Amino acid sequence: MTTVIKTLLSVCLICSCLTSQAVSDVTFNKKRLSPTLELARQELTAPGILPDITQIRVETRSRPSDGNDSYEITRQDDRITITAPTDLGALYGAYHLARLSASGAHVPSHISESPAFALRILNHWDNLDGTIERGYAGRSMWKWDELPDVMSPRYADYARRNASIGINATVLNNVNASPLILSTPYLHKIKALADTFRPYGIKVFLSVNFATPMALDSLPTADPLDPAVQKWWKRKADEIYSLIPDFGGFLVKANSEGQPGPMDFGRTHAEGANMLARALRPHHGIVMWRAFVYSPIDADRAKQAYMEFQPLDGRFDPNVIIQIKNGPIDFQPREAYSPLFGAMPATPQMVEFQVTQEYLGHANHLAFLAPMWQEFFSQVSPASLKAVAGVANVGDDPNMTGHPLADANWYAFGRLAWDPTLTPEAIAGEWIDSRLIDPAETPADIRRSLIDMFTTSRETVVDYMMPLGLHHIFAWGHHYGPEPWCDIEGARPDWMPSYYHRADKAGLGFDRTPSGSDAVSQYPDSLRSVYADISTCPENLLLWFHHVPWDHRMQSGRTMWQELCHRYATGAARAARYQHVWADARPYVSPAIWTDVNRRLITQARDAQWWKDACVLYFSQFSSQAPTPEVYPIHHTLPDLKHINLGIDNYTNPSPALLDSLR
Repeated sequence: MTTVIKTLLSVCLICSCLTSQAVSDVTFNKKRLSPTLELARQELTAPGILPDITQIRVETRSRPSDGNDSYEITRQDDRITITAPTDLGALYGAYHLARLSASGAHVPSHISESPAFALRILNHWDNLDGTIERGYAGRSMWKWDELPDVMSPRYADYARRNASIGINATVLNNVNASPLILSTPYLHKIKALADTFRPYGIKVFLSVNFATPMALDSLPTADPLDPAVQKWWKRKADEIYSLIPDFGGFLVKANSEGQPGPMDFGRTHAEGANMLARALRPHHGIVMWRAFVYSPIDADRAKQAYMEFQPLDGRFDPNVIIQIKNGPIDFQPREAYSPLFGAMPATPQMVEFQVTQEYLGHANHLAFLAPMWQEFFSQVSPASLKAVAGVANVGDDPNMTGHPLADANWYAFGRLAWDPTLTPEAIAGEWIDSRLIDPAETPADIRRSLIDMFTTSRETVVDYMMPLGLHHIFAWGHHYGPEPWCDIEGARPDWMPSYYHRADKAGLGFDRTPSGSDAVSQYPDSLRSVYADISTCPENLLLWFHHVPWDHRMQSGRTMWQELCHRYATGAARAARYQHVWADARPYVSPAIWTDVNRRLITQARDAQWWKDACVLYFSQFSSQAPTPEVYPIHHTLPDLKHINLGIDNYTNPSPALLDSLR
């Protein structure tokens, strides 16, 4: 297949050889195929799949309601058998074969797969007006004004893309939820989507506003212990399940960033979550209750979720899962893992990752996130979690993710949600081979360079943005560029970068040791002493846990100031080198994709210089030391950088004026 034809703009994301040849004999042990098995048949008879295979047999052994997503694939010469307990397991097996075919990989004699998590869910932050909070790929895919009468073919494309990587659930709307999502007209719209998604094994969930009974039906209260409120939610659950029998349940953001919750009525998170859970329980629905809270009850925002939720361990109903962001702050390029994980042994927990690049250059920067998520799973055992969620990077742009290479993060999330032991290198290789290049036509050194570019890109972003454990020094509102000097009159202290970096004449970083905020005390004994000691704390988290003197000697032999300069210089230089990697790959990538990505890599390299110059010049005022030689050339002055104002709108494409100011 030529790479000119192989394009990410195609809706056929499970690519295969463009040949008329198809498997000649695909048989099933069932005479009547369910919609799910019909999808499997379509995948297995697609032109070009497995050109060396002549026969595929699909055998499902038990009822679809059994809910087992596992499958086995056996090969004997040119014959393959897919065996699965359920129709959905068989579909996943078909997608596995399609993935192998698309990447040109050989089908081994035996494959056995079973997902690590029963619930693998994509969370949309889509609003009913079509906007997407922290969305960088256009407007919402959900055309609420057209539904349920008009069904876009992209809905099935979206479901197929999710199912092909093992995602089995979706939350359709923003956690800052409008109460209207539970109104009867909207439930009929959601039913139409659920009907489209069902053959692909995708369950629908909804984010709900805790005060919906007051907003929709004028109840005087949303107190979870009020019998009228409890009856309202029970009736609403009954209505939902009468339309969508396999509805998954609710996602709730409560008492956070102005959202209503049980604490408004003097109740606990557990009392609020349990009230909703009891309304859903007869229908086997669940409540995913988010632990993203940061009321100003402590001098360290990083401690808040633990302080608010850990005392409630064992008080949540069994069908409640606490959904916890991977880190204790807010999806930073690097964070220590949230200490709430493992601290509630009597309460089901799930992790929430961010696939959309809110803090990672939006749709302009390449930041392959499999290494970040692998880093999390190396610290938090997947076996301790009941589910995994990812905040979507999906919109109505032609390629659905804005940046053509950002699809790799959607792909990586699904693959790691299925199997968290997969390596970033393996996932990057799968994606590159099946969706970017033809591995049979691409030289091995070009392919290897592309994989290296992907797998190093997240660390590159960390280095040119916030190395050594720095965090949350972004520009106000949009979280795109650097603004460590930001100081908005009247804003909460924990919205300001200085709250986190604590730069002064003595040093840099947030002291979370016992002599500071003592956030280290929330971690297990095995880590507490490691993090609390500046000599044993991992250097990539040093400024997260310590206020470090400028002349502190690092493992490299450099002082902390020298190491900081080195990391900024290294990140900016590596970002610039990606353009050369991409230039070498030009003959093997479709022209449209190559041109689009090349423009974004130029922007990324420019932005990396911006970050380097802004942070080094700003922090040098406190260190009383000049930037080290490797930081040069410095392209800007600090006064000029302080005058850049991107506004509060999502920053996806630079204006000519901004480009001029950053050259």
